Amino acid sequence: MLISLHKQATTTPKVRAAIQASTEPAWVVAERYGISEQTVWKWRKRDSVQDRSHTARRLQTTLTPTQEAVAVSLRKS
Repeated sequence: MLISLHKQATTTPKVRAAIQASTEPAWVVAERYGISEQTVWKWRKRDSVQDRSHTARRLQTTLTPTQEAVAVSLRKS
């Protein structure tokens, strides 16, 4: 299985699965893997061990009234 992790990933799917399976306190797990407690809590809440997309779900754009009119007319055509 080919794993494609981003350059700054501190955990792998194998470590994430171990975090999810662990019943030890978050601080113990965090010290073991050299990560923060927030990271432990994050992976314990998730259903899978795969990375999620980092693309913004809602793009922050503002159009002028003229640009909006052009966009609307293009959508209708």
